[in-house]
Amino acid sequence: MKVLVTGSAGHLGEALVRTLRKDHQVVGLDIKASPFTTSTGSITDRDFVKENMQGINVVLHTATLHKPHVATHTPQQFVDTNITGTLNLLQEAVAAGVEAFVFTSTTSVFGDALVPPAGAAAAWITETVTPVPKNIYGVTKAAAEDLCQLYYRNSGLPCLVLRTSRFFPEEDDNRKMREIYPDSNLKANEFLYRRVEIEDVVSAHLAAMERARSIGFGTYIISATTPFQQADLWDLRTKAHEVVKRLYPEYLAIYEQRGWKMFPAIDRVYVNELARRELGWEPKYNFRYLLEQLKNTNELRSQLAREIGAKGYHAEKFTEGPYPVD
Repeated sequence: MKVLVTGSAGHLGEALVRTLRKDHQVVGLDIKASPFTTSTGSITDRDFVKENMQGINVVLHTATLHKPHVATHTPQQFVDTNITGTLNLLQEAVAAGVEAFVFTSTTSVFGDALVPPAGAAAAWITETVTPVPKNIYGVTKAAAEDLCQLYYRNSGLPCLVLRTSRFFPEEDDNRKMREIYPDSNLKANEFLYRRVEIEDVVSAHLAAMERARSIGFGTYIISATTPFQQADLWDLRTKAHEVVKRLYPEYLAIYEQRGWKMFPAIDRVYVNELARRELGWEPKYNFRYLLEQLKNTNELRSQLAREIGAKGYHAEKFTEGPYPVD
């Protein structure tokens, strides 16, 4: 099988190329040259896209401007890359007879729907929640999702949309959170409700490329499996540590040994049930797995994550956090 991976120099793009090239012929596209990039150029250039689409069976489209670029790039640049770039790929995929198209989206499309009002329970986030994007990043990713659905409906191109939660290795952009929690502590906590390991993101993409033709079109949340139930949502908003202690009584001793602590409140829970059921996807990394790792080692990342490392999102350094916040 010949697979086109866009954004091949990025975190996820590199992870996909590393994994796929063991069994498939892979064409990696990126504006940045890298050992995982076959062809250097922009997806905003339709001729470039057309040239590299020939003979492709499956497209895995990860290239994007991300949330960390909101303060450093213009809205037009977001439209050009995230919308026009996706449109170019969809059009040329149809023209080339591509069999399946997998679009990497983000839980950021939910935007303000993720934040419940004061005094309300934590939000239970499934694919039925209506997105309310709060910045140009979310708006353009949501628009690209709609384009995928359009090209499935009008052109018969099987398209699956994967809304991934956090998997970046960089430090959190929230200075207050960085001051309160060690980075590993913060990320471990997030596996309860809003984070996913990159190895599991890759396996979700592999499952999607296999199931796309039988499904046709679908949108899926890709996040670690949460231990929480809807009955926990009120308590999560006010005493999350008590809920976690009830589910994992052993976590307290493990955390105390490291000087870690649980968040006092959790405001949302990402639910991956649909992806597990329809894609046959079973993520390996969850909070229980991390607790077992903490008993034996300080290494919580997958081997794949360690191989890729931290790339950052900008060439320059910033005094406040890993990237500027608009």
